[in-house]
Amino acid sequence: TKHVIKNILWTTAKNFTVERGQQQIEELITTWDIHESWLHHSEFLEEEELKDSKRYHYRACWGIPTRRKPIPQATASVYFVIVISKFKPDTAPVEVFYRLESSRLIRRPEQCQFREKWLKDIIENKIACTERL
Repeated sequence: TKHVIKNILWTTAKNFTVERGQQQIEELITTWDIHESWLHHSEFLEEEELKDSKRYHYRACWGIPTRRKPIPQATASVYFVIVISKFKPDTAPVEVFYRLESSRLIRRPEQCQFREKWLKDIIENKIACTERL
């Protein structure tokens, strides 16, 4: 069966604000197929001015708190970049990219469906690493 990639309608460059960007990242996250035991918080990190664009950086930090361990042993971060081109009309939608903290691979939400396994792998690797120390 073909896997449907869920995405959202991104705001236009002229309607973009830092807050709107964060709201839309939260909206995107609701389309991801992730178990409800995962909790996250998202935050705006910085604005970056480039020759051809403005980039807005955000982070969503994930963990699975439990009754026995309300503070997770490890967390996994997903970094988002919202790009506003200086060459496209301001009625064009913003471009969005994300990457996992353990990876250099940059993904686009409309091309790749997020997988819960990626978060699990990061956390398992961190726990294994701390146990070795």
